[in-house]
Amino acid sequence: MMFLNDNLKIFSGSSNPELAGAVCKYLRLPLGGAKIEQFPDGEKALKLEDDVRGRDCFVLQSTCKPVDEHLMELLIYLDCLRRASAQRITAVIPYFGYARQDRKDEGRVPITAKLVANIITAAGADRVLTIDLHAAQLQGFFDIPVDHLTGELVLSDYFRGKKLSNLTVVSPDVGNIKMASRYAARMAGPGHFSGDLAIIHKKRVSGSEVEANEIIGEVDGRNVLMCDDIIATAGTVCSAVNLIKQRGAAKIYISATHGIFAGEALERLAKAPVDEIVVTDTVPLTKEAKKVKNIKVLSVAAMLGEAIKRTHRNESISSLFGEFNSRCFLSG
Repeated sequence: MMFLNDNLKIFSGSSNPELAGAVCKYLRLPLGGAKIEQFPDGEKALKLEDDVRGRDCFVLQSTCKPVDEHLMELLIYLDCLRRASAQRITAVIPYFGYARQDRKDEGRVPITAKLVANIITAAGADRVLTIDLHAAQLQGFFDIPVDHLTGELVLSDYFRGKKLSNLTVVSPDVGNIKMASRYAARMAGPGHFSGDLAIIHKKRVSGSEVEANEIIGEVDGRNVLMCDDIIATAGTVCSAVNLIKQRGAAKIYISATHGIFAGEALERLAKAPVDEIVVTDTVPLTKEAKKVKNIKVLSVAAMLGEAIKRTHRNESISSLFGEFNSRCFLSG
């Protein structure tokens, strides 16, 4: 039986209450009470219904669509907890929006990821717990501690259980080579197949259109697992999948931590020759996405719950990465 005292409080924003509830179920704790209302002009109002003075507080909120509304709600939550005298405040952000705006790649543009990091800190967060930032170096944008988890732990464990033979793990672009290598390594073991690696060379045509040109590696007659951190418009993924199928791949699986499915993503994926698309619940599926039969959602609740417990107890988070695959705490 997991023992956590009354000093730990977990609150949920409106972006992903199901995930927050699952985290609380794992920890055997009630969800913190809070009342969120909206004024007729669209402004948000928040009132905590639990005493948080001197307590260790975690607020779970993904900054997914509507991004600005959920971000503002998170900031209000953090300010409210700070003014209510919480001892420590952790912003649990399973999906961190604006992460792709992380550099000045041309003149007269902002670095919005840094801006968001600054305002989260200014609002009252003492630390951040997040999953699969688009670029790991974004942790350096924060001037407070950041615990960076990865959905690979959950996703690779699922695919390892499928015992896929004749497997090639594919990176949809050069930037994801390290992720593809980690997937292959995590899936290795007695009775399992680490698989070969392949890389897609792509060319961006526009902000929403990507063209896959060539494959570095062998996919002919092989089962393929393509891994990425995020599926947004699905332009990159679908272009790569079509090329892989043309080169003779057998079954094709897509794995991604964050299933955003924006714009024409669902239409593109419906036409693509994909056997299964596996994402996590860092972002809740839309009604339209739930209708797509080959989309499967895995929960990160146990991983987040364990990270919250260890943070509360001032225990190591990094050791979690080695222990998760052994299923040492999945039963709760």
